[in-house]
Amino acid sequence: MAKIFITGSADGLGQLAARELVKQGHEVVLHARNEKRGQEALENLPGAIDILIADLADMEAMKTLAENANALGTFDAVIHNAGIYQTSAQQLLHVNTLAPYILTALMHKPERLIYLSSGMHLSGHPEWTAKPSYADTKLHVLMLAKALARKWPGLKANAVDPGWVPTRMGGAGAPDDLEQGYQTQVWLAASNEPGALVSGQYFHHQKQAPYNRSADDAGRQDELLVNCARLTGISL
Repeated sequence: MAKIFITGSADGLGQLAARELVKQGHEVVLHARNEKRGQEALENLPGAIDILIADLADMEAMKTLAENANALGTFDAVIHNAGIYQTSAQQLLHVNTLAPYILTALMHKPERLIYLSSGMHLSGHPEWTAKPSYADTKLHVLMLAKALARKWPGLKANAVDPGWVPTRMGGAGAPDDLEQGYQTQVWLAASNEPGALVSGQYFHHQKQAPYNRSADDAGRQDELLVNCARLTGISL
């Protein structure tokens, strides 16, 4: 049995992953951006052991979220599921890039870290910009996973493309399989199959998948970490 924290788990892929992990017998802590959504999430998934509340766009709230998560002990796995799509560059940067960076830096180190990327990361640019596109931020989290795999060899850090699935963010007409959209995160968080016990990889539907090779550039990875540290005041 593992203890797992999932950001953005009030609905969508995060909630589905949480539901599956609870079904498997794991201890799952949820996250929502406000109290109302948090209450609804717990009502929808009463098997979860707790829920933490924080707006991922607020850096101070993220620091508090890390403190509250640490107060619950050390997690075996953290799934950085939360993300936003059609919004300002600043919101994209804060929620998709800086929030997972802050939590990674401040939370007790788990054994496994899973970051939700996207197939759109293929068109992202590795050069740092303060006004990133959605694709840029999804490349950022792949680069973060690869940087951690390089710098923290005792830990398993991977990124996942869940596909374009019919969630609130993906839209009702999204063509990919919803169940396949969350099963890879569940597998990486809890499975002891050899394929899941790797680090620094990019997965789609439980298989390693082609990715933007600029993510392998250690210099670009370090540039990302330096800029995240500069903006947040927090170093890994």
